[in-house]
Amino acid sequence: MSEKSCCAAEKKTIRTEDQKKKLLNRLSRIEGQVRGVRKMIENDAYCNDVLVQSAAIAAAVDAFNRELLRAHIHSCVVRDIRAGDETVVDELVNTIERLMR
Repeated sequence: MSEKSCCAAEKKTIRTEDQKKKLLNRLSRIEGQVRGVRKMIENDAYCNDVLVQSAAIAAAVDAFNRELLRAHIHSCVVRDIRAGDETVVDELVNTIERLMR
């Protein structure tokens, strides 16, 4: 195993119970929306209605990502920069590029 992948596997983010609860609640709502769209497809729902619900799912995932990114910058990125690890900046830039695709 390479040194880089070993170190990457060790990175963790410790979240408060409140932070976990909020993120998990968002994910549960998204899961419910996806199940709803699945049921719409199974029931031959009108394409436009499915597309509207699909757009709502995409917006919910985007909101989840924004919240997680905000928390990541305020915690992990700040922590690593203060510790002298500026590689987190490149990691952040790559992540933002992926989110913007």
